[in-house]
Amino acid sequence: MDLNADVGEGCDDAALLPYLTSANVACGLHAGDPAVMAKTVGLALERGVRVGAHPGYPDRENFGRIRMDLAPEAIEALVLYQIGALDAFVRSLGSSLAHVKPHGALYHAAGESREVAEAVVSGVRRAGGELTVVGQAGSRLLEAAQRAGLPRAREAFADRRYRPDGRLVSRTEPDALLTDPDEAARQAVSLARGGFVVARGGERIEVEADTICFHGDTPGAPEIARRVRQALEREGIAVAPLDRGARAAV
Repeated sequence: MDLNADVGEGCDDAALLPYLTSANVACGLHAGDPAVMAKTVGLALERGVRVGAHPGYPDRENFGRIRMDLAPEAIEALVLYQIGALDAFVRSLGSSLAHVKPHGALYHAAGESREVAEAVVSGVRRAGGELTVVGQAGSRLLEAAQRAGLPRAREAFADRRYRPDGRLVSRTEPDALLTDPDEAARQAVSLARGGFVVARGGERIEVEADTICFHGDTPGAPEIARRVRQALEREGIAVAPLDRGARAAV
C-alpha cells in the first residue's frame, strides 16, 4: 500500500515525510511558492519519497477548496502550467515526477464532472511521460485517465470520514476529520486489508484503494501518519510506492 500526503502547503512536512512513500507537492497557486516548492521537493527526495504534482485552482484565499467556474481549456492550461513548474524542480535534482493528484475543489470537480476530468487529464497528458493520475475509485477522473491510456491509482483517506454513499463527509461538518491517530490507523488497516471503511452511522462500505492519503493540515498529521504506518506494518501489509506500470481497475 502506498501512503501519500498533500505537502508544501505550510505545514510540518519534515515531520510527516518520513512516514510516506509518495508526496503531492502544492504547485504555487492554491498554496506554496517557488521557494517552498524547491524545499519540499528536496526534503521528499532526500527521504526516498516519490514526488507528484498537486495542482489546484488559483485561489489562495480559500486554499483551493472552493470550486471555480473555469472553461475546460483554462483548467487544462492551469494543470499543465503547475505540473511543468514542479517538474522543473524535480528534474533539477536528478529525479522525475511520478504522479498528479488535483487538490481540493479541483479534485472533487474532476471526480464528478466528465468535462472537468477530461480537462485535467488533457493537461496531464500534455505534460508528457507516464504520470499516474490519482483519484477516488469510480470517479470521472480515473475514467478519463483510463480512456487516455494513463496509469491511474485509486485513493482512499485515513483522516477523513466517509458518508454511506461512499463520498467524503464535507469539511463544513464537525466530524469530517479523523484526528484520533488510533481511529485513523484502524481505518487505514480496514482499507488496506479488507477494502472497506465504517461510514458515519456505522454502515460498512466497500472502498477500493491503491494509495492512502493524509492531509498535512489535519491536526496532528505527523502522529497520524506514524501510527498508520506502524499499524500497517504490524499487520504485515507492505508499504511501498505506487508501481507506475500498474493500472487500477475503474
